[in-house]
Amino acid sequence: MMEYRVHARRIDAHGSLARAKAAEVVLDTDLAGRQDAMNPVELLLSALAACMLKGIERVTPMLQFQIDGVEVTLEALRQDAPPKLVAIRYEIVVDSAETEQRLDLLHRNILKYGTISNTLSAAVPLEGHLRRKR
Repeated sequence: MMEYRVHARRIDAHGSLARAKAAEVVLDTDLAGRQDAMNPVELLLSALAACMLKGIERVTPMLQFQIDGVEVTLEALRQDAPPKLVAIRYEIVVDSAETEQRLDLLHRNILKYGTISNTLSAAVPLEGHLRRKR
Protein backbone atom coordinates (compact mmCIF):
# COMPACT_ATOMS: atom_id res chain seq x y z
CA MET A 1 0.00 0.00 0.00
CA MET A 2 1.17 3.50 -0.83
CA GLU A 3 0.47 6.39 1.50
CA TYR A 4 0.06 10.03 0.59
CA ARG A 5 0.19 12.98 2.95
CA VAL A 6 -0.86 16.61 2.58
CA HIS A 7 -0.89 19.23 5.32
CA ALA A 8 -3.13 22.28 4.91
CA ARG A 9 -3.56 25.34 7.10
CA ARG A 10 -5.67 28.46 7.08
CA ILE A 11 -3.70 31.61 6.32
CA ASP A 12 -6.61 34.02 6.82
CA ALA A 13 -10.24 34.48 5.77
CA HIS A 14 -9.12 34.70 2.15
CA GLY A 15 -7.03 31.61 1.70
CA SER A 16 -5.17 28.58 2.91
CA LEU A 17 -1.99 26.75 2.02
CA ALA A 18 -1.48 23.05 1.32
CA ARG A 19 1.92 21.37 1.45
CA ALA A 20 3.10 18.00 0.19
CA LYS A 21 6.77 17.09 -0.08
CA ALA A 22 8.53 20.32 -1.14
CA ALA A 23 5.48 21.67 -3.00
CA GLU A 24 2.99 24.31 -1.89
CA VAL A 25 -0.41 25.19 -3.32
CA VAL A 26 -2.43 28.26 -2.36
CA LEU A 27 -6.07 27.27 -1.80
CA ASP A 28 -9.11 29.40 -2.50
CA THR A 29 -11.01 29.08 0.77
CA ASP A 30 -12.43 32.62 0.65
CA LEU A 31 -16.25 32.61 0.69
CA ALA A 32 -16.18 35.30 -2.01
CA GLY A 33 -13.71 33.33 -4.12
CA ARG A 34 -10.27 34.25 -5.43
CA GLN A 35 -8.96 34.52 -8.95
CA ASP A 36 -5.38 33.69 -7.98
CA ALA A 37 -6.05 30.29 -6.40
CA MET A 38 -8.03 27.15 -7.17
CA ASN A 39 -11.14 26.28 -5.23
CA PRO A 40 -11.75 22.71 -3.98
CA VAL A 41 -13.57 21.56 -7.14
CA GLU A 42 -10.85 23.00 -9.39
CA LEU A 43 -8.24 21.21 -7.29
CA LEU A 44 -10.15 17.94 -7.66
CA LEU A 45 -10.32 18.41 -11.43
CA SER A 46 -6.62 19.29 -11.47
CA ALA A 47 -5.87 16.05 -9.62
CA LEU A 48 -7.83 14.14 -12.26
CA ALA A 49 -6.00 15.95 -15.07
CA ALA A 50 -2.65 15.19 -13.44
CA CYS A 51 -3.69 11.54 -13.08
CA MET A 52 -4.54 11.33 -16.77
CA LEU A 53 -1.32 13.06 -17.84
CA LYS A 54 0.77 10.88 -15.53
CA GLY A 55 -1.00 7.83 -16.93
CA ILE A 56 0.03 8.90 -20.42
CA GLU A 57 3.64 9.32 -19.27
CA ARG A 58 3.56 5.85 -17.70
CA VAL A 59 1.93 4.01 -20.61
CA THR A 60 3.52 5.62 -23.69
CA PRO A 61 6.93 3.95 -23.24
CA MET A 62 5.32 0.54 -22.66
CA LEU A 63 3.15 0.89 -25.79
CA GLN A 64 5.98 2.56 -27.74
CA PHE A 65 3.47 5.33 -28.38
CA GLN A 66 4.74 8.51 -30.06
CA ILE A 67 3.18 11.80 -28.91
CA ASP A 68 4.17 15.41 -29.47
CA GLY A 69 1.79 16.88 -26.90
CA VAL A 70 -1.30 16.31 -24.77
CA GLU A 71 -3.95 18.62 -23.34
CA VAL A 72 -6.70 17.69 -20.88
CA THR A 73 -9.83 19.80 -20.36
CA LEU A 74 -12.26 18.97 -17.56
CA GLU A 75 -15.55 20.36 -16.32
CA ALA A 76 -17.74 19.38 -13.41
CA LEU A 77 -21.46 19.81 -12.87
CA ARG A 78 -22.45 20.62 -9.26
CA GLN A 79 -25.89 20.49 -7.73
CA ASP A 80 -26.76 22.70 -4.75
CA ALA A 81 -28.89 20.55 -2.46
CA PRO A 82 -27.18 18.55 -1.21
CA PRO A 83 -23.97 20.05 -2.58
CA LYS A 84 -22.17 17.45 -4.67
CA LEU A 85 -20.75 16.85 -8.11
CA VAL A 86 -23.16 14.96 -10.34
CA ALA A 87 -20.99 14.66 -13.46
CA ILE A 88 -17.42 15.16 -14.62
CA ARG A 89 -16.69 15.55 -18.31
CA TYR A 90 -13.28 15.44 -19.92
CA GLU A 91 -11.56 15.80 -23.25
CA ILE A 92 -8.03 14.54 -23.86
CA VAL A 93 -6.42 15.96 -27.00
CA VAL A 94 -3.34 14.09 -28.21
CA ASP A 95 -0.94 15.42 -30.82
CA SER A 96 0.13 12.16 -32.43
CA ALA A 97 0.26 10.35 -35.76
CA GLU A 98 -0.70 7.02 -34.11
CA THR A 99 -3.66 5.09 -35.56
CA GLU A 100 -7.19 5.44 -34.20
CA GLN A 101 -6.89 1.93 -32.71
CA ARG A 102 -3.73 2.95 -30.83
CA LEU A 103 -5.41 6.15 -29.62
CA ASP A 104 -8.27 4.02 -28.31
CA LEU A 105 -5.79 1.72 -26.56
CA LEU A 106 -4.12 4.74 -24.94
CA HIS A 107 -7.51 6.05 -23.76
CA ARG A 108 -8.49 2.70 -22.23
CA ASN A 109 -5.15 2.46 -20.42
CA ILE A 110 -5.43 5.99 -19.04
CA LEU A 111 -8.80 5.17 -17.48
CA LYS A 112 -7.99 1.61 -16.39
CA TYR A 113 -4.81 2.38 -14.45
CA GLY A 114 -5.52 5.83 -13.02
CA THR A 115 -5.79 6.02 -9.23
CA ILE A 116 -7.78 9.26 -9.26
CA SER A 117 -9.89 8.38 -12.31
CA ASN A 118 -10.81 5.00 -10.78
CA THR A 119 -11.66 6.59 -7.43
CA LEU A 120 -13.77 9.38 -8.92
CA SER A 121 -15.58 7.18 -11.44
CA ALA A 122 -16.84 5.06 -8.53
CA ALA A 123 -18.47 8.16 -7.02
CA VAL A 124 -19.59 10.30 -9.97
CA PRO A 125 -20.19 9.65 -13.67
CA LEU A 126 -16.96 10.30 -15.55
CA GLU A 127 -17.66 10.90 -19.24
CA GLY A 128 -15.37 11.94 -22.01
CA HIS A 129 -13.22 11.09 -24.93
CA LEU A 130 -9.73 11.19 -26.33
CA ARG A 131 -9.22 12.73 -29.74
CA ARG A 132 -6.38 13.60 -32.07
CA LYS A 133 -5.28 17.23 -32.27
CA ARG A 134 -6.42 18.78 -35.54
